[in-house]
Parts: sequence; structure tokens; C-alpha cells
Amino acid sequence: MSEELRLYSYWRSSAAYRVRIGLNLKGLAYEIVPVHLLRDGGEQLTDAFAANNPQKLVPVLQHGQRMFRQSLAILEYVDEVWPTPPLLPATSRERQRVRSLAQLVAMDVHPLNNLRVMRYLEREWNVPQAERDSWTRHWIAEGFDAMEALLRDHPATGTFCDGFSPTIADCCLVPQVYNARRFGVDMARYPTITAIEQACLELPEFRDAAPDRQPDAPLQA
Repeated sequence: MSEELRLYSYWRSSAAYRVRIGLNLKGLAYEIVPVHLLRDGGEQLTDAFAANNPQKLVPVLQHGQRMFRQSLAILEYVDEVWPTPPLLPATSRERQRVRSLAQLVAMDVHPLNNLRVMRYLEREWNVPQAERDSWTRHWIAEGFDAMEALLRDHPATGTFCDGFSPTIADCCLVPQVYNARRFGVDMARYPTITAIEQACLELPEFRDAAPDRQPDAPLQA
């Protein structure tokens, strides 16, 4: 597979962040194509970008002439095309657990506090910033309460969400912890999550995917 990879990304998008981690873990070279979610009302809303993704969301992974959408589906595609090192464990039972942890973040927590939801609360219902931030903290805490319980003392939990190698669960968890810290969630309540985050951030693949290291990040992120 020698075709070039391009990732349509925004520096602070947690969905794009998780795909950057996955691509880095695979050791793949890829070009970042910035899509500014705020400039001029949002570059993702333009007709040009909608041609790449009718949902008008990032990330989009271009592999050769093909466009791939939805971060978890992208991660699984990447894992199938470049199977080493694996982002999913070996057995069906282990893969189910990892997928469920990843989906807890990507499907249950993140959609409730992403940009388009916040914009709707502001523009349609005039919800003040303080209340929108409280909404975000509430739903992150709801998800992290469950995630902590699922990880804590589980025999499959190791240095990472599953054992001793990063999986798609870690790709999802670390960006959500970044968001949690950004919105002032008390991470002292989540010692297992915090320990896994710290183990992940010791790896250059995670550090290099961080928002403030992206080419489109502002100088003072």
C-alpha cells in the first residue's frame, strides 16, 4: 500500500486526535490537511469539504483516491490494511471489550459535547457559556464514572486499557481526557484512567498527536 495518506483534521478535534494517534502507532507517514472548524463560520460547512464528507465533520482519511470517514471505522480500516502493530487484541472476547471501551467514549460521551452540539445550545436556545461548560463536564463525568469502573481491577486492564500495548480504546481515551482537563473535570476521581493516560503520553506516538503539536495549532494553544 504505497498510496499517500492525507488526514483532514482540526488541531483540537478529539475525533481527529484519536486517528492521529492510530496512524502514529502504525508508523505511517501522512499529510495533515487542516480544516478550521471556527474560521469563517467553519470550513467543514463549505461545499468543497462536503464533497469529501457530506456529514461535514472531521476527520476524513484520504488513502489514494478513496475517502474514509468516522474515526473508529478509520482506525479499524488502518488496522486491517497495516496489521502491525495491532490496535485490536487477538481474540473475539478481547476485541469486544476494547471496542466497547472505545465506543463508550466515541459514541456516548464525545457526541454530547462536540462543537455542533455546543453551537446549537448557544444559537437556538441561548444557553450561556457557563451552562454549556457545565453540560460538558456532566457528560464527561458520567462517561468517566463508567469507564473507571470498567477499567479498575479488571483482569484485562494493564498499563493500557487492555494489557500492555495501546489499542483503539487508548486512542479514544486520551483525547477525551484532554477535553476533560480543558473543561475542568476533577481527574482525581479517576485514578485508573489517569494512570493509563500517563502511560500513553510516555509514548512519542501519543505525544506527537497532541493538539498543541499540530501544524494548525495556534501559537498559544
